[in-house]
Amino acid sequence: MCGSSHASHVRNRRRRGFTLIETALATIIVGTGVLAIMAAQQAFHIENSWSTHASTAMRLGNEIREMTLHLPRHDPVTQDAFWGPEENELTVADYDDLDDFDGSAGSGLIFSADLGNGPLNARREIIPGMSGWAQIVYVKNVDPFDITTVTNDAATNMIRMEVEVTYQGPSDTEPQVITRVSWLAPK
Repeated sequence: MCGSSHASHVRNRRRRGFTLIETALATIIVGTGVLAIMAAQQAFHIENSWSTHASTAMRLGNEIREMTLHLPRHDPVTQDAFWGPEENELTVADYDDLDDFDGSAGSGLIFSADLGNGPLNARREIIPGMSGWAQIVYVKNVDPFDITTVTNDAATNMIRMEVEVTYQGPSDTEPQVITRVSWLAPK
């Protein structure tokens, strides 16, 4: 009995620790769990960054919409004889009608921190701390029966305003379009 008890005691003593294989397997299981948590956290941060950018872009697009909401389609003095800003309208503070916001050669009128003229709020003030953001405003005369068809300037009684909001982060090589906000301005 004494020999059997001693062998059992030795066997119990050996089983108190983990083997190398058990330790390696436990490390793999815990490591996989940690990697899964890190991947989920990274996905959360990417989604959170996208939603933050999307809401900021919508705000910037709607700032231009609110700024232009009550403006007439064409200049109160020259009417539709001149498309774009008149000679005496040198800054956005001078713009008194929608067609003043049309950029040159269809490229859009750009308000950005890089140019030092934006982004703008509805009161035509530069919003501070918006580095990398830009509002690009397009003013198009459109067919009132097919608003996807662009016509010659002042050819119809329907204007489509569009603001394209872009963002260029510190590590981005070029700006990316985050959102577009568009609306119609009928006569």
